[in-house]
Amino acid sequence: MNSTLTLTYLLVGALLTNVLLKLWLNARQVRHVASHRSEVPSAFASHISLAEHQKAADYTLAKAKVSQLDILIDAAVLVGWTLLGGLSALNALVLTFMSPGIWQQVVLVLCFTLIGGLLDLPLSLYQTFVLEQKFGFNKMTWSLWLSDAAKGLVLGLVLGVPLVALILWLMQVGGVYWWLWTWCALVFWQLFLMAIAPNVIMPLFNKFTPLEDDVLKARVNGLMQRAGFTAKGFFVMDGSKRSAHSNAFFTGFGASKRVVFFDTLLKQLSPSEMEAVLAHELGHFKHRHIVKMMATSFVTTLLGLAVLGFASQQVWFYTGLGVMPNLNSGNEAVALLLFMLVVPVFTFLLAPLSSWRSRVQEYEADAYAVSQTPAADLKSALLKLYQDNASTLTPDPLYVTFYYSHPPASLRLARMQDA
Repeated sequence: MNSTLTLTYLLVGALLTNVLLKLWLNARQVRHVASHRSEVPSAFASHISLAEHQKAADYTLAKAKVSQLDILIDAAVLVGWTLLGGLSALNALVLTFMSPGIWQQVVLVLCFTLIGGLLDLPLSLYQTFVLEQKFGFNKMTWSLWLSDAAKGLVLGLVLGVPLVALILWLMQVGGVYWWLWTWCALVFWQLFLMAIAPNVIMPLFNKFTPLEDDVLKARVNGLMQRAGFTAKGFFVMDGSKRSAHSNAFFTGFGASKRVVFFDTLLKQLSPSEMEAVLAHELGHFKHRHIVKMMATSFVTTLLGLAVLGFASQQVWFYTGLGVMPNLNSGNEAVALLLFMLVVPVFTFLLAPLSSWRSRVQEYEADAYAVSQTPAADLKSALLKLYQDNASTLTPDPLYVTFYYSHPPASLRLARMQDA
């Protein structure tokens, strides 16, 4: 069997495995949540009403139905771009309007991205304006959605086009080790975006105002001093204009770090509970989870680029994925897009490893939080967040293994009880 057919069969086999596994996991989640819908788990019976529990179950089931459709659409789109010749056709179309070269390839990437966004649009709009609206979470208006879309498009062009052009240029002129120079550029670019995000990018989409609650500020300042942690300021973000979901996070790095609270979170939690949530976020920094996550991302990106560096020089890489490489022009953009399309198919079985690592880090952050604040405050805060965000209390264990970055509520609270 030649290399072209081998790669084609590998792609088909991996894709079928992925689709069937994802649908099976989704079906398990649906059955498990539905079978526990009629009764609140005993550990939560005194905190969460049956109506709240059933809302969370119904919300989870509704999202699962959308997920089933999303799995099938993603698979169909992948086959369309690769084995059915979609990427080849798009490349040929662009070449009819432009001469071969870097900018022709940049336009190919832009067209691919635009088409992908349009294909994702119907399901995305349904999730926001139908599903989230039905359960009372969506606060997004059509005018705000259009504004976000326009800003996102402009931002993508301003930041994305130079990056794509740089990567394609490095692929052309970087020699055998172009993938190493590209990795260096991507690392720099990621750090650059992290540096400008708090003051340049995020304010384009949300309003950030200094925290005015004196009681909460006193608690937060006390916690920061105990933890030996400094931040540039405490801010409130108007997340309520888009969603009723809530969160708290740090943004920036080094001396420019900021503490950001969603305005929805301030309405849901007491000052002592907010302090406990912030202590959890501090736990991620104390355990260097952010640094470890970035290091892992950089290493996997380097490995991926090294593989692409080899594969992009092999004719079977293109033909095995349904594309005939150009003989009279560069194939850098085609190689990059093909790689981005198929890598998730071949790496999905690694999802339990990354999810497990994330859950371990959440336990570590919880442990740090209860070492700095009363455990009762963090428990109370988490219970309110599970209530207000309609998070199911009864997920399927195997589904959790693959998809959950945070431990289920029962395990998380039990771990705190034992602490």
